[in-house]
Amino acid sequence: MTILRRKSSNCLWFVLAIAFASVANGFSLQQLASRRMQLCKTKHATTTNVLSAAAVIEDSTAATRYDDQLGPMASALTKIGMMSFITSMCIALPVTLFPLWALYKMKLLSRVKKEQYALKVGQFCSRWLMRLIPFCNVKVTAPPLESSPEPSIWACNHVSALDIFILLANDLKARGKKKRPIKIVYWKQLEDNPVTKLLFTQCGFIPVEMTANAAGESNDYDMKSFKLLLKEAKKAFTEGFDVGILPEGQLNPTPEQGLLPCFSGAFTLAKMSKRPIRFMALQGTHRLWHATQGMNCTGRNMQVRVYDEGRKYKTADEFLATFEAVVGEFGTHGQEVKNLSAWLDGSHWKQLQQQKTEEERAVKQKEEIKTAIGAADETSSND
Repeated sequence: MTILRRKSSNCLWFVLAIAFASVANGFSLQQLASRRMQLCKTKHATTTNVLSAAAVIEDSTAATRYDDQLGPMASALTKIGMMSFITSMCIALPVTLFPLWALYKMKLLSRVKKEQYALKVGQFCSRWLMRLIPFCNVKVTAPPLESSPEPSIWACNHVSALDIFILLANDLKARGKKKRPIKIVYWKQLEDNPVTKLLFTQCGFIPVEMTANAAGESNDYDMKSFKLLLKEAKKAFTEGFDVGILPEGQLNPTPEQGLLPCFSGAFTLAKMSKRPIRFMALQGTHRLWHATQGMNCTGRNMQVRVYDEGRKYKTADEFLATFEAVVGEFGTHGQEVKNLSAWLDGSHWKQLQQQKTEEERAVKQKEEIKTAIGAADETSSND
């Protein structure tokens, strides 16, 4: 009986500790999002949440309905589940990452090994906590797993503060067991949250500094940080890592309307390292944690799409056009762009360029004809 009482008492204290941590860590993790929301309040005061009522996406065995309209009870339960997941991550990450940090400080573990193991720990915690706390449904669509993945640069859209955890949890399904470890480029100010800082710095992710802004506003980057980005990316390539980058540069406040204007940083890294660029796309994560509306849970279903082998793009314009067409269509509507294979292999871009060249040639010919006719009229009038 004494043992049972002790166990009951321990369980009670554990539940109370989790409840307290949920409140404390909930406020901590929403700190950066709250700043952006405050900046956006006046700008987005009249914005309404207009999302598609139901998007039907076919699964391999059955059709799954992606419905944004969760009822009040379902929305509340989903939010509780998401907060429980976040709280659990806030507890699990420090506990599991501390031994690696200690071994590194004692010089029993190299920096590269520490970063590789820390990434695996982050993926493990995200994956298993999402299984234990199933607050969302994630469908992963990926090509057949490669036996020897080519070193690559990964470009993905960005719609929610949950994106990093969704990607970590589903990396085995998305990129496979034999994938190379990855370093993700992130906004330096995310380190204001101690748990996020712990995960990102232990994994060796690459920071970029910029002025704090509202979601959807133009980014004001610190140009000195770009030199550090190129230096760290080059070092990551040498040490056997892939690099992940978000071309939009920030959270997208209106993912249902398409991508934000994208930057060509991925192309610059690819050109420097002579590596191909591969695409990933996220769809639906904003229904759980919106860039401007916060944890306003309207849906539980989301998708991760990984595309076939990457390509070395010849120009930044070609990369941006392909990314916006392929990832933009999937991130917005949850479906593939028309002529997907032609976009991915570059033939569609060549066709567009040929059409553009022909149109420019036709315009030029018309101008030459007008000039010739004008010159002939002027000559005849002089005669």
